[in-house]
Amino acid sequence: MLKTELLLQRLNAIGDVLEQKGDALMLLGLGSVGIELGRLDEYSDLDFFVIVKPGAKNRFIDQLDWLEDTYPLAYAFKNSDVGCKILFEDGIYGEYAIFDEADMDAAGYSEGRIVWKAPGYNNDSIAKPKIGYPKLKGASLAFPLNEALTNLYVGLGRYARGEKLTATKFVQGYAVDSIISVVHLLEPEVDYYPDPFGNDRRVEKRFPRLAERLGQMVQGYDKVPQSAIYILDYLEEIFPVNERMSAEIRKLANSLIK
Repeated sequence: MLKTELLLQRLNAIGDVLEQKGDALMLLGLGSVGIELGRLDEYSDLDFFVIVKPGAKNRFIDQLDWLEDTYPLAYAFKNSDVGCKILFEDGIYGEYAIFDEADMDAAGYSEGRIVWKAPGYNNDSIAKPKIGYPKLKGASLAFPLNEALTNLYVGLGRYARGEKLTATKFVQGYAVDSIISVVHLLEPEVDYYPDPFGNDRRVEKRFPRLAERLGQMVQGYDKVPQSAIYILDYLEEIFPVNERMSAEIRKLANSLIK
């Protein structure tokens, strides 16, 4: 059986067990096992919410029999007050959270797919979030790209001190994240499952022109200066970079390349 089929089968089986256990109201599939089934592949995992009756939340959080009765677990890690990360014995990985109806009013999530619901439970609107998504995209270039510019300078200074890890984050992480936040202003976005909680998700398919350049922006732990120079070159192509800042960054980066 293909893994994609197994993932969907496992999610359906969880719904069957929840119905047998009682006190559960709805099972929502999220992400690639949710309403975005078109991107489900062999590297997907199970992301889901279980909505339960008032007072039943702790029972489903603390006792994992409803999962073990679906398929034996090899690993379980409670990563939040309401959620867990799991691995089934057959290699299916999943992440989930348990909520009651009242919790959902303040929960941040992407629209889910109703996999199962208790007989007579008709609150289908719970599959759609009631609060807005975080703002990940900038409306103009000036702030994010100046932020990226200063990230380059600070990161190179830390690299010069021998603080390579934090330098990598500043140059190849923070600066690149700032660019991604406004790349929609620089090239057309391909409509391919944007993630409202992670703008870097699927960026390679959504922004193919930028994707061609990411390998030079992110060259790795030992090539922070080279990455910084490439990012600076890119910034100068798309934005009127301050000449003095550019000169200082380039001078520092070149002095660190051996």
